[in-house]
Amino acid sequence: MKNAQQLLGSCIRAVREQRGLTLENLAEKVGISYQYLSGVENGKENFTIQVLENVAQALKFPLKSLVSHAYETAEHIAAPRVNPNYFRDIPLPPGLNNKQLEAALNRTQAIFHLIDRSMRLEVDRPLCQFIQGNNFSGLVSNILSDAMDATTLYKHNHHQKYPDLYYRPVDSAAVGLEVKATIRVGKGGESHNGHSGWHMVACYKITSTGIQFLHIMFAVLNGHKTAEPDWKYSGSVVNEETGSQRTETYVTTAWGTTKLRDGSAYIDPNVNFARWRRQRRENSECPDHSIFYASSPSFPLKKTKPKRQSKTSE
Repeated sequence: MKNAQQLLGSCIRAVREQRGLTLENLAEKVGISYQYLSGVENGKENFTIQVLENVAQALKFPLKSLVSHAYETAEHIAAPRVNPNYFRDIPLPPGLNNKQLEAALNRTQAIFHLIDRSMRLEVDRPLCQFIQGNNFSGLVSNILSDAMDATTLYKHNHHQKYPDLYYRPVDSAAVGLEVKATIRVGKGGESHNGHSGWHMVACYKITSTGIQFLHIMFAVLNGHKTAEPDWKYSGSVVNEETGSQRTETYVTTAWGTTKLRDGSAYIDPNVNFARWRRQRRENSECPDHSIFYASSPSFPLKKTKPKRQSKTSE
């Protein structure tokens, strides 16, 4: 564990770099040598309260915030990572595997962790205090799509076109992947087009240092114009409280939502999915990779006790 001298020195360096200042720039503002400042940042030089106060003033960063952030950063220095044991063996989109998916999820969480740390540095408040769940998911899906582009074979299509990502193998047709994020774990898909193809729904929670993914689903969904659609038109809804109006939206049917839940590639064991509704078309059986499959070794369904029948008088 770093001591106070090392913690404060690391924090001074982080703020200085974020301000775009060199050692020489900051040392000149404080009135000390850059060699001494370098020793302070490395935790090798002692310093007085007056020196620390002068550094904080030169950085235009409150001394109280500098000290508190130094200790907060020490506790939350590492970005949260997804648990590799929570991944499941399911059919994934062509060219994608769990290792690539894990890298994309970790990269996304790391980016939001970095944003949180920057917010604490600049305004002394965590990112979660600025987030409204209903308008944050779009940003999560965009950054996740970018992380998929960086860590997998799926590359950007166009930010205003369907689908979000494309995998273009040499010997076969291109495969598209639409990416959506939501804070509602187990929620079905939502789209502005309701097209056919591979869809990914990433469910997350907002934490004190960023976000944490809880549930990732994949499925090939039938478009709303097909004979057996997995999408239904939900219109353009007006929010009664704010008066704002959403754009044209399609949501998955009960069949489409079940398909997505069957394709749970990653799921935190604390997610209680046993009571989730599921509906299948006639002659459609539960696939053996589904979380609902009776003999699933990873996530067996809990048996519920039969309801006690009330006694009736004869």
